[in-house]
Amino acid sequence: MRILVSLAEQHLTLFDEAGRAIRKWPVSTALRGAGERQGSYCTPRGRHIIRAKIGSGQPENAVFVGRRPTGEIYTPELGAAHPGRDWILTRILWLSGCEPGFNRLGEVDTMRRYIYIHGAPPQARMGTPGSHGCIRMHNADLLELFALTPIYTPVDIIEGEIFPGAEK
Repeated sequence: MRILVSLAEQHLTLFDEAGRAIRKWPVSTALRGAGERQGSYCTPRGRHIIRAKIGSGQPENAVFVGRRPTGEIYTPELGAAHPGRDWILTRILWLSGCEPGFNRLGEVDTMRRYIYIHGAPPQARMGTPGSHGCIRMHNADLLELFALTPIYTPVDIIEGEIFPGAEK
């Protein structure tokens, strides 16, 4: 398995061991674009791995804070009560950079920046940038991805298109 995230397309594609694309989902990456620096609120580029899978067994729309379930289940009413909250829902795939000096260690460390692939509220728009640096997915899509990918699955985040010139 291998994951490829295109910032240009706002899609995440899952490839099997033979290199065939087997699933493609819309995502939402950082509103501020690509970047690796701590505090940038950008989505880091380059080679990563899934370092941890968090939330197995939690219900869909479970709310996470600090990678721990709060016991809350997201509802529109809960969202309205906390309008500025950056919702991390359902599952977390915690990413770790693999390129020292670019997305690993020091001020550019993806894992220390707490960059995840995670679920989002139903009204969160996919296919357009909007996150604080993470890769947001619809919860049902994330549940499928979570089930299909083991820890240490490679994740490449690129600025360009996955299949240049292909129909979107």
